Amino acid sequence: MSAALERLVEIALRDVLDPEMGKSVVDLGLIYAIAATPEGAVAVTMTTTTRGCPLAGFLKEAVAAAAGSVNGVTAVTVTLSYEPAWEPAMIAAE
Repeated sequence: MSAALERLVEIALRDVLDPEMGKSVVDLGLIYAIAATPEGAVAVTMTTTTRGCPLAGFLKEAVAAAAGSVNGVTAVTVTLSYEPAWEPAMIAAE
């Protein structure tokens, strides 16, 4: 169940767009990890394109809302990480 829930959360996060870049946080490579417990608690580790990104709070809230909307998710924690630092090479190929 945990792996399936993680996949459903990843799919939901594809709807979260970075307003400056017009791509999903998944396609931009901003999502570093998604972990779900059998009870439905989900932890997302993500980054932003720059350490001082003014949209960090917005993106973090949007990721939490999208993950929380998935059926079976009981709690969501979103953590920002800058290790490794994001770089344009992390963007998914079209």
